[in-house]
Amino acid sequence: MKCVRTMRAAVAACALLACLSGCVTVAEFRKLERDVRDLEHGGAGVATSSGRGGGTRLADLAVRLDGLEREMEAQRGRLEVVEHQSLEALQEARAARRAAESSLSTGATARTPGGGPDRGESGPDVGADELEAYRNARSAWSDGQAETCIDRFRNFLQTYPSSTFAENASYWMADCYFMRGDYKTAILRFDDVVKDYPKGERAPDALYRQGEALLKLGPRYGKAAGKAFERVVDEYPRSARGVEARKQLELLGSG
Repeated sequence: MKCVRTMRAAVAACALLACLSGCVTVAEFRKLERDVRDLEHGGAGVATSSGRGGGTRLADLAVRLDGLEREMEAQRGRLEVVEHQSLEALQEARAARRAAESSLSTGATARTPGGGPDRGESGPDVGADELEAYRNARSAWSDGQAETCIDRFRNFLQTYPSSTFAENASYWMADCYFMRGDYKTAILRFDDVVKDYPKGERAPDALYRQGEALLKLGPRYGKAAGKAFERVVDEYPRSARGVEARKQLELLGSG
């Protein structure tokens, strides 16, 4: 019975690893768990009168479990790629984006990392309060105030959900999370932009930045980052980000 309990613990541990890596199907582990549970419920029948048969089944389960563990390790190894961006490069890119932006507080038309201007600033449907709220949020972003710009963009989207600025506000809020170093949340927020505005001007930027955020999480996420860059190339081939995504894929060895 001690062997059975050990086997159950091993199966549980592998199941957890499988969920994290996504390499082995849940069905395979459920089958192993059922087999181990049958042995455990068999009790003395396995341990005494059917010692040889029980031992054979345990050995078979051990072999299968070992095979799944090896498969998981192999898959994990294929997911690992060398992180190619340094902190200095990230800071330089961020500084370049800010330098390219015109200060919204002066009323100039701002340009984004993707090269496109923010829409709607002089549109007839933009109220004074709405415009001021958006400019205040962008000003916090320009000043590198991550927490403040997150709060301001969130409040803006809650107050003006149908604003012509909504797409840009969603994008910049995601970028504020990236600025703060909260890459997991940034990935989710950039994904919201792609899902909510797939034909919008911010979609290729958001998808590309999602790939950058995945890279910042470490080598294990290199494969996922490559997929994001591939989507930029496939879905937005003529965008400025499409060119940059190809370069990223070359660095990752995926292109």
